[in-house]
Amino acid sequence: MTTTSYDGRALINGKRVAAADGQTFECISPVDGRVLTQVARCSQVDVDAAVAAGRVAFEDRRWCAMAPAARKRVMIKFADQLLAHADELALMETLDMGKPIKYARSVDVNSAANCLRWYGEAIDKIYDEIAPTASTALALIQREPMGVVGVIVPWNYPMIMAAWKIAPALAAGNSVVLKPSEKSPLTALRLAELALEAGIPPGVFNVVPGYGPEAGSPLALHMDVDCIAFTGSTRVGKQIHVMAGQSNLKRAWTELGGKSPNIVFADCPDLDKAVAASVGSIFFNQGESCNAPSRLYVEASIRDQFLEKALALVPGYAPANPLDPATVMGAIVDQTQMNSVLRYIDLGQKEGAALLAGGAQALSETGGCYVQPTIFAGVTGDMTIAREEIFGPVLSVLSFTDAAEVVRLANQSVYGLQAAVWTRDLNKAHGVARALRAGTVHVNQYDEDDITVPFGGYKQSGVGRDKSLHAFDKYTETKTTWIRIDSPL
Repeated sequence: MTTTSYDGRALINGKRVAAADGQTFECISPVDGRVLTQVARCSQVDVDAAVAAGRVAFEDRRWCAMAPAARKRVMIKFADQLLAHADELALMETLDMGKPIKYARSVDVNSAANCLRWYGEAIDKIYDEIAPTASTALALIQREPMGVVGVIVPWNYPMIMAAWKIAPALAAGNSVVLKPSEKSPLTALRLAELALEAGIPPGVFNVVPGYGPEAGSPLALHMDVDCIAFTGSTRVGKQIHVMAGQSNLKRAWTELGGKSPNIVFADCPDLDKAVAASVGSIFFNQGESCNAPSRLYVEASIRDQFLEKALALVPGYAPANPLDPATVMGAIVDQTQMNSVLRYIDLGQKEGAALLAGGAQALSETGGCYVQPTIFAGVTGDMTIAREEIFGPVLSVLSFTDAAEVVRLANQSVYGLQAAVWTRDLNKAHGVARALRAGTVHVNQYDEDDITVPFGGYKQSGVGRDKSLHAFDKYTETKTTWIRIDSPL
């Protein structure tokens, strides 16, 4: 095992620092099992220091008092810094969490930079309001930053998930304390350095790596954190809401799990496109996406034809070295997650689903964490693989015979993040889309996206929305100033 020169220390109040007690944990690459670096194992005292730095920065108004146009310029420079260091960040992301370098560079870095730029551009274009009161009053409705925002992000899209939260929070004038996942902490730490270089003042953006119970919980429970934003599992998200209530009743925004239904009707306008999107979307990012279309409902009359086409595409997603620019499916983030995926595959077979492709670990000789792209058919709604979020390259195929039936089956899930409908019938597309309980419903495509549209879900997929102008609602307070007017006229 060898180490690299990556700096795993926390960033608090503008400086790289070790954890107060000197504790570290190993950052291990899922690509080949090697140790990348030692990372600061932050705990309560480090979180306290980061929150204190954020509070001082907010109270002395070094950031929030800057004119929106001035903050905009810094945010845009921050975005430019990401692009200037794109190759470095992409390599770091790939080594840290296993995604193919081609996507780390073309998707993750670019999307994170675009997010920072978009919110920077937006902040000086949002107007406050004047309420339509009687002429004897002037009621001003204004947005104000909340104060110190705690952010906890997952390991699957470290840069993108961080950007979705820190960009609107920072643009609105808040201070931020970010706790990245211990499974992929490196790019978050580098982002904080680039933020400083771009001109975000010390103390405004702090990063405390560490484990959830040791660093995440203290952040969610902190009495001086005004808002906590979290993306991750539904189980932990529920704990976040409890901790917010147990402490200072801070605002809690959680983007959680999904088990998204992907519904293909027999009158699908382009079956090859539907097959390619269905297979590509579940295997993208090794299936480690909360919005992955992991429940595929195919109308019974085209089921066999669809499966034949889908199985023909599977070899193209064989796991390979993520550092190879030709690779389209890389490594699972770590041994624990790989074992979890393999347990679900084993459970699917035990419960009676038909394993049509994959189903095993791959490339074990590399020392990395790889799972074959896997497809199950003959799945029923009561099977575990049809109900629980696997977070791996596992597709469950179910069949149906009419629209009412498939809507009922799709809505049985406790989740409601995304869904898709494939049909040439406009009435059917609108009717099914309206009936599906999901935050986003795609029609005749899957996972097309833009920063201008909100992202979030219904039910146990969480509360609040990332992206779009709606995200500012999460990180601002609405204040009314009522002015009495005694007109002499």
